[in-house]
Amino acid sequence: MTQLKRVAILGVGKMGSAMARELIAAGHEVHLWNRSKEKADALVTLLDSPLISAAGSAHDAISASEIVICTFTDGKTTQAVLIGEESTLAGIAKETIIIDMGTSGIESAKLLSSKLASLGIAFVDAPVSGSMATIASHQLLVLASGDASAIAEVTPTLMAFSKKVANLGAAGAGQAMKLSVNLIVHSLNAAVSEALALASASGIDPVAAYDVFDESVIAAPFVKYKRSAFLDENTPVAMRMDTVVKDLGLIRGFGLSAGIDLNATWAVEELYRHACAGGFESADMASLVRFLKK
Repeated sequence: MTQLKRVAILGVGKMGSAMARELIAAGHEVHLWNRSKEKADALVTLLDSPLISAAGSAHDAISASEIVICTFTDGKTTQAVLIGEESTLAGIAKETIIIDMGTSGIESAKLLSSKLASLGIAFVDAPVSGSMATIASHQLLVLASGDASAIAEVTPTLMAFSKKVANLGAAGAGQAMKLSVNLIVHSLNAAVSEALALASASGIDPVAAYDVFDESVIAAPFVKYKRSAFLDENTPVAMRMDTVVKDLGLIRGFGLSAGIDLNATWAVEELYRHACAGGFESADMASLVRFLKK
């Protein structure tokens, strides 16, 4: 039986909110903190459970918890919240484990691991592959790296919304793996967008074209679960276009540091940058097809 934990979630966006829902459903006590407290308060009201509360500061949320999950969009924000002010981690119990589940980049993971180790706090670099839907179905894949004992300690709690917690090695390896996965995801999204635009320009109904995609050799899970986003512009945003550009910048930097020419990545990034400049920066990544049709 999983030992119930007190968990802080810092960053109450789509992913953080979905994780909070599954954690309290599993019986864990959850303490929320968000830079705009209104979001945290709204989620507490929505979930209406004695197991969930909103903290007034990141320090308060962390202090009340054994496991801390950060779900911010980028490494700079995660660093600013955790180590931007010494008071945030002042007096935190040494048994506390802090997990970064955002796509923050390799250098951010290594910096946080080093800084937190100097404070005697365990750090787990654990970006994820999946979406809100995969969290709800407990099918999220966690790409963990860092302190092996800390990973083992947090795994039962993370399984409240995951199918697997992979241990990939030293801190930074989780980010490296996530960037490698996202290189395929963002390239596939661009390819599907161009193919759908091309089929539509040939007079083929987009739904019929997508039916073919869905039944062909390219029918990866991504293609299946993004169907609505590609065909209906009113589908809620899952990943913003400007977030994709952020990811691709990290991927390109990773390639340069590794001495690997990522020629396809450069072309894909340029396409997304054009879409952002064309007013699609806050739209879902699947909206790339609508940019191409303009």
